[in-house]
Amino acid sequence: MIRKTLLGIAIAAIATLAFWSSDRITLQGERTIFTVNCDQGSWQGSHCNGRMVAGAQYAFRASHSRNEVIYWVRGSDAPSGRFTDCMVKDRDNWTCNVELGQTPALTFEMIKGKPTRGSAGLAMPFHCVSKWKWWAIRMGLPGFKDANE
Repeated sequence: MIRKTLLGIAIAAIATLAFWSSDRITLQGERTIFTVNCDQGSWQGSHCNGRMVAGAQYAFRASHSRNEVIYWVRGSDAPSGRFTDCMVKDRDNWTCNVELGQTPALTFEMIKGKPTRGSAGLAMPFHCVSKWKWWAIRMGLPGFKDANE
């Protein structure tokens, strides 16, 4: 009986870790974009010919009822921003109209949980990876050269 209980707990823990690492579940119902930079090299498309290092985490909280998206950089002192003219389906699917003088954002549109690149000057350039890969890079594990474009 104890073995079955421990096995059940282990399976539940593995499943929870798998969902957490995919960023499919979050405690706040937000979407985070995990960016990477190419240190001592340059980007060739989504390939870093230097050393890939963890970049900033850009968080977005979309509100369907208010038709707005709040965004910020996790762990940064920079002020958050807010898009107020948005069409929000859910946290993974939304698009916003950018106003003049708007606080710079990584993106102003999310489709199927992925940020779009947008028009030149409206969104910031970026390379992103999955949550588990970002944490592995941050811990210093070697061998990562390609971003998830």
